Amino acid sequence: MGADVREVADGVHLVDGGIVNWVVLAEGGELTLIDTGYPGDRRRLLDSLAAVGGSPEAVRAVLVTHAHNDHLGSAEYLRAAHGTPVLLHPAEVPHARREFLHQVTPGQVLRNAWRPGVLPWALHAVRAGGTARIPVAAPGPFPVREPLDLPGRPVAVPTPGHTDGHVAFHLPRAGVVVSGDALVTGHPTSRRRGPQLLPGMFHRERERAAASLEVFEKLAADLLLPGHGPLHRGPVRRAAQQAREKAFPRLF
Repeated sequence: MGADVREVADGVHLVDGGIVNWVVLAEGGELTLIDTGYPGDRRRLLDSLAAVGGSPEAVRAVLVTHAHNDHLGSAEYLRAAHGTPVLLHPAEVPHARREFLHQVTPGQVLRNAWRPGVLPWALHAVRAGGTARIPVAAPGPFPVREPLDLPGRPVAVPTPGHTDGHVAFHLPRAGVVVSGDALVTGHPTSRRRGPQLLPGMFHRERERAAASLEVFEKLAADLLLPGHGPLHRGPVRRAAQQAREKAFPRLF
C-alpha cells in the first residue's frame, strides 16, 4: 500500500501511515521530515517524499517528537544512507541512542490484552518493527522554543510525560501544531474519538502527560496534526481542553 499524503496547509503535508502519522514540510525544494513511522513503513516513507516532489537527499533534517520505534523507525536509515541529521530534544537524545528504553512493556500489553483493539494493534506493531532495536548512532539536540533554520521554520515545544523529552512542533506561519503522541485524535486501542491522551499504559508519566495539555492551550493554531488519528480542525487550545475532559478517570 502506498503513502496517503495530503497537503493540509501551504508546504505542510500530513502522511497517514495507517496506524501512525508523519509530516513533511516542503520549502524551496528542501524538506523537513517530522517523525518517520515504524521501521516497516520505510517504503511508504520514501513514497511520501516522492509524492511531495522530493527525495531523501532533499531532507535537511529529521525532527523526532520522541524516540519510540513507531516514530523513530527510519531515522537511522536516513542518517546512515544519506547523512541526514536526526535531531531530538536534549533529554530524548540518549533515548534515541537506546541507552535506555521508555515504552510500553510486553507485560503491560498482556495485562490489557482483553481490551478491544489491543491484540490487533500489538500484532501490527511487532510485524512493523515496533520491538526491533534500531538505535540512532549519532542523534543531535535541537534548541527549543525558537524557530529552527529548516523548511517550515518549526518551533520545538516541550510536552513531556509520554516520554521525558517529548516535544510538539508549532508552525506559527501555517497555524499548525504537530503534536506527536502528547495529543492524539484516535488509536486502535482507544474507544474514544477526537482529541485525547493515549491510553495510560503508553505514557511514562501519565499525570505529567496530562499536565502538558496546558502547553497546547497556549499555542495559536487552528490545525492539529497528531501522531495517531486524523487531523483536527479548530482551535488547538480547545482540542487540548477536550482531551483534558476525557483524561480522567484513568482508562488503563
